[in-house]
Amino acid sequence: MKLQAGLLAVVLAGSLAACGSGGDGAGDADAAAKARGPITIWYSNNAEEVAWGKQMVAAWNAEHADQKITAQEIPTGKSSEEVIGAAITAGNAPCLIFNTSPASVSQFQKQGGLVPLDASYIEERSGDVAQQYKSPDGKYYQLPWKSNPVMIFYNKKVFAKAGITNPSLATYDEFLATSRKIVASKAAKFAIYPAPSNEFYQSWFDFYPLYAAESGGKQLVADGKATFASDEGKKVAQFWRTMYADKLASPEKYTGDAFVDGTAAMAVVGPWAIATYKGKVDWGVVPVPTSAGKPAAEIHTFSDAKNVAMYSACKNRGTAADVLKFATSKDQDGKFLAATGQMPLRKDVASAYADYFAKNPDYKTFADQASRTVEVPNVPNSITIWQTFRDAYSKSVIFGQEDVGQALDGAAQKVDQLVKQS
Repeated sequence: MKLQAGLLAVVLAGSLAACGSGGDGAGDADAAAKARGPITIWYSNNAEEVAWGKQMVAAWNAEHADQKITAQEIPTGKSSEEVIGAAITAGNAPCLIFNTSPASVSQFQKQGGLVPLDASYIEERSGDVAQQYKSPDGKYYQLPWKSNPVMIFYNKKVFAKAGITNPSLATYDEFLATSRKIVASKAAKFAIYPAPSNEFYQSWFDFYPLYAAESGGKQLVADGKATFASDEGKKVAQFWRTMYADKLASPEKYTGDAFVDGTAAMAVVGPWAIATYKGKVDWGVVPVPTSAGKPAAEIHTFSDAKNVAMYSACKNRGTAADVLKFATSKDQDGKFLAATGQMPLRKDVASAYADYFAKNPDYKTFADQASRTVEVPNVPNSITIWQTFRDAYSKSVIFGQEDVGQALDGAAQKVDQLVKQS
């Protein structure tokens, strides 16, 4: 599964019209909250997630003959966000969607499409990280489900070809020096190849992980103000500008996977990719760099999370709430981890599944990193805010058409206005 495809452009089987579990909107919310009966759920098209979903549904249905789940992959559409938004408008969204992007929650909430969830359960399961997923009204309209902490994968064979056996990638200077050595040796055409396209979410895999690390865990917007035009944000942006200016990264769109193909020596990605790289790349992994080279135990990164939300068209919300807790129980989270390698957003993930990590040491680093992840800010106009940032970033950092500092300052002013308008 390509990274961007896994994020948004999910091409899935099914028909939107056939999937609703409601049809006449929320109806009587109080009655719906207590009602139990059959429900419909959607999940991603990722093969491993589908396999997990099928066993979860079978386990539930075996014990609840009068409250059966009907499950399917998200219907085909340009993006999962558009499909879900259309279903909310039509009043036929399913009860639960196990593929809800945190960036879209404010939009879906504004549409009246979401149901507030049990805060005590969420906070007990996820711990302090849950606070990042709380909406401005103090309620949770998403359950933090699973994350893919973004780190730097590197191709050991490509590095060896460049004469590098113990890569130094902790600081910007080290990362740049290593990148120059790779390109100069022609071990790979580029050191790293983040997508240079202008979709709003692309900044989650170049700027944002490094900004989270450099700033000690700041979100793009905090306390009603843009944070990214800070000294930390400008250091990160200037680092990437140097990567592009020195032709260590490419501004040209790539068709395929540059890391798997050997075109790039490194990639910015999370643990879901391990299965993709199996048998194709002999890889190693390190935290994202910082200007001064913070210790690994202090590095924050982007979560790349997908969450579970309950949709207001659901009539049998009592059952939906029970299914939500069943599907995110310690037992089911363990099965999800084993099936997908993705990190359940639990406060005890490393210790709760110690046996799994002992048997699968490749994933242990990600379990540690999962305790220090930064989510997109849960604010109104979230996607517009990200697009505003991406436009400025693309123009200045990727294409060098504007001064980096001035571009970030201008984008921050626009974002502050968007926050005020909400």
